[in-house]
This record gives sequence, C-alpha cells and structure tokens, in this order.
Amino acid sequence: MKKANITIKDIAKELGVSPSTVSRALKDHPDISHDTKKEINELAKKLNYQPNTVALSLRQSKTNTLGVIIPEIAHFFFSAVISGIEDIAHDAGYHVIITQSNESFEREVMNTKALFNSRVDGILMSVSRETENYDHLQSLLDYDIPLVFFDRIIDSLNACKVIVNDEQGAYEATTHLIEQGCYRIAHLAGPQNLAISKNRLNGYKAALADNRYMIDDNLIKVCGLGTFEEAESITNEILDYRFPPDAIFANNDVAAYGAMMAIRKKQLKIPEDIAIVGFSNWRFSSLIQPALSSVTQPGFKMGQEATRLLMKQINKAEDEESVTETISLKTNLVVRESSKKI
Repeated sequence: MKKANITIKDIAKELGVSPSTVSRALKDHPDISHDTKKEINELAKKLNYQPNTVALSLRQSKTNTLGVIIPEIAHFFFSAVISGIEDIAHDAGYHVIITQSNESFEREVMNTKALFNSRVDGILMSVSRETENYDHLQSLLDYDIPLVFFDRIIDSLNACKVIVNDEQGAYEATTHLIEQGCYRIAHLAGPQNLAISKNRLNGYKAALADNRYMIDDNLIKVCGLGTFEEAESITNEILDYRFPPDAIFANNDVAAYGAMMAIRKKQLKIPEDIAIVGFSNWRFSSLIQPALSSVTQPGFKMGQEATRLLMKQINKAEDEESVTETISLKTNLVVRESSKKI
C-alpha cells in the first residue's frame, strides 16, 4: 500500500474490519479481542501508521464552529439553505463560518483547507460546477472530519447527504408540458459531472419515454457555465432548427430566463409558441413576465436536515460506528403563465 499518510481507514480496509474497530484496538479497548488487537497493531506498525495530531485535536476539543462551503452566496436557494443551517446551529450553540467557491474547483479546495485549519467541528458543503476530483474531500473523511453534502453531492464518497428528488421533479415538469399538448420538448441540461444535473436529465427522459415520446438528443443541450447569456445562445441555436421545440424544460431558472430572452428576441410568444418550465423557483420567477413555472426546492429544510445529520456525527461517541444516511426531500411544481397552454 503506497500512501504518504496512512489512516485508520486504510488499515480497516486492508483487514476487512470497520474503522471504529481499528480505532478501539489501537487504544487497547476491552471490547476488542486479543487476536484482533494483535493483527491490527502489527499491520499499523508495518505500514508505519502515525496518528494525525491535528485530526486528533479536532476530535478531542470542540470549537463549536461549523464550516459551510457553497457555490454562490447570492443564489436564492443557497441563501435559504444557509438560513436553515444557522437555525439549527444557533439553537445548538454553534457558530457558522460560510465560504463560497464561486463555482471554482481551486477555490473549493482552498476553502476546504482553510476550514480544516480553522479547526471547525464539521463541514457542510455543496460542490462547485468544476469539481471532478474529490481528493480534498476524501482527505477530510480520512481524517474523520464530519462531512455532510447537500444538493450537489458526490455519490462515490461515503458521507451523509441531503438531496431533493431531482428526478421526480424533472419528471413532473416534463409531464406537465406534455399535458399542455407540447410534443417537441427541449432540455437545457446542467453540467453532467453533477449528480443533480444527471438526475434531472433522467427525469426528463423518463417522462418522455413513459408517454411514448421519442428522445431526440438534438433537443438536449448542456449549459455548463450556468449563465443567462449561455442559455440564450443555446436557445437561439435550437430555435433555428427546421423543426424547433414547442417547449423547454430548463435545469434551473437562470437557464429558463436566458431561454425566455432568446424567444422574445425571435418575436415568439410564451407560452403560445413555446412553453417553459424552470427548476429552483427563484424569487424572480414569479416577478418576470410571463411568470415562470418552476420546480421548488425546500432550501431552508435542506439546511436544517443537513445540520442535524452533522450534529449527530459530531456528538457520537469516538468508538461508535458512523452511519451514512441520505435524506431525500420532495419537490413541488409551481405552475405559472409561462407553461399554461391549456
């Protein structure tokens, strides 16, 4: 095993036991058998395992501080999540340090290191659009730093997660457009390295398939930057098709609004010519004309649930086995003028 810093989890994986068993064995806990202790201690010596003093300090002396990493503080959804986080943290006597990646992988890594060095008791985070390497996050788990993902999660990492049912929300949005009589429904998808984008794309495809609609890959366009301008440009492209769409389901409300700008400039009518549904139900969704139909996300509740999960990890006994939980919250389709053809 070639690794600069051998962790308890490495030893556990090598021997096929739990990390808590390794931890207790190394501390000569009476619940661990003599043979198991011997095997674990021998492997630890062979691999030159050294307890990480910073990690031990974090576990043994609480700072009553939580770290939060989000893509954008200005995003209405994430501001609602922060409110939910602070609601639970305040009642538990914790302070919250909030950082934003600004959708940058490099800044996300820097924020992770800064929170680690600030000795926070645990971290809540939603990953950036650019994040495809997870070494900085696995490092936190290796050092037993409590970590909970919300909204934008990493499925491959063994950590607690709080999500909304993105696939079901997308399914309902697409089904609604079908029920309005739309038959060529385009999808402005999000970056496919994010699980939420994949799930919304899957919900869109499932709704088409269940209603015996053909899935046309030319009507699926990825908006990787997440800007109004990008969505407007992509919508212009599909509006110039020989057979343009008569509806658009957008991965988020920013993309939906960009699509609406393109449609207006083509002097087409919403929803008569093209119906539109977004996702997230930003505050501006009900204020623009026509008001945008959108799938709501319970941001405040997501923040609350994520913080409760983090508190459970922080307060568990040191030799207690960690339990990875995933909480899925329901979405709700809010129908407004942008999609009501019937």
